[in-house]
Amino acid sequence: MDQTAHGNQEAGLSPVWLVSNGNVLASANLAVSRRARRRGLIGVTDVHTPLVLRPCNWVHSVGMKTSIDVAYVGEDGTVLHTHGLRPLRVAPWVPKAKFVIEASSGSFERWQLHAGDKVEIREP
Repeated sequence: MDQTAHGNQEAGLSPVWLVSNGNVLASANLAVSRRARRRGLIGVTDVHTPLVLRPCNWVHSVGMKTSIDVAYVGEDGTVLHTHGLRPLRVAPWVPKAKFVIEASSGSFERWQLHAGDKVEIREP
């Protein structure tokens, strides 16, 4: 079961688009409540919908059941760092990051998303 389907306002999530260079990378959920940011993808067995955590500059995968891709994004939308994160790990702290994108493992390769790229969060 994809528990990211809790992507609704009641769960503290709002639908958004991830856009880079005018191309839509994916539809995603923006964690709009502190509770939703704290929960993140904990307990999710299969990540179908990327999650945007804002504000955020550090994540972990304690309690997660699957590997994910993590992108740290600065205030101007520049991807500062990307990282593959396996379960039960602590990711690096990126102090200049203003938000984080968590997606299924391999997503950034498919999207061709790398450090230095620009990413926007757009409301549908």
